[in-house]
Amino acid sequence: MIEVFSPVELRRAEASGAFVGGVLRRLRERVAVGTNLLEIDRWVAQEIADAGAVSCYVDYAPSFGRGPFGHVICTSVNDAVLHGLPHDYALRRGDLLTLDFAASLGGIVADSAVSFIVGGADAGAPEDLRLIATTELALAAGIAAAVPGGRLGDISHAIGDVLAGAGYEINLEFGGHGVGSTMHQDPHISNDGRAGRGYRLRPGLLLAIEPWAMADTAELIVDADGWTLCSATGARTAHSEHTIAITADGPRVLTA
Repeated sequence: MIEVFSPVELRRAEASGAFVGGVLRRLRERVAVGTNLLEIDRWVAQEIADAGAVSCYVDYAPSFGRGPFGHVICTSVNDAVLHGLPHDYALRRGDLLTLDFAASLGGIVADSAVSFIVGGADAGAPEDLRLIATTELALAAGIAAAVPGGRLGDISHAIGDVLAGAGYEINLEFGGHGVGSTMHQDPHISNDGRAGRGYRLRPGLLLAIEPWAMADTAELIVDADGWTLCSATGARTAHSEHTIAITADGPRVLTA
């Protein structure tokens, strides 16, 4: 299912995006060396309750996970890149942490992710900082390509061009997606593809664009928890994501 929203509905989407983006911004400021992943999950649960929002993750039980997920945010550390299940772990200086958060407010979902170094950029290895920066550049390129009248492949190609140009292998199993009344909708947005191909982009479409990469592999493995996806080599990973609205004037980032 692909949902296309009216200008009035997009105003509700803007409120949902502002909430999701705000939660991630506050978490980035609050997380420190010694913060426990379960503590992060509790903070977000309280934010959801205070805002009258609805978690997209607690009851999430797709075929690829050992569901239901049972938490309100994905916390992926170091070699973990997607669907990181919060657990009893105190963050250390230099850990590469990805926070991926989706919630529904006013009946419309927004989804966003950010990767950063615990303890600040000075605590990060140069290769980790480069990995994070590359996913951020790929995200910016994908967003810039999301123009009305363009094609879905334009977004995928723009992302893949940045990731491959930086020397990273690209996994095509998981990527971006449509959002709306539910978290994961069509169309699927691969992190590499051919420009000029695929679904034609139109105003009112909401997309979660999410480039991610692993330092030296394209192969994923599933952690023993049945949810967390990790690099097969144990290499560091990064993931950047925004929900955007396609408008007549071009793409609008809702989760900034």
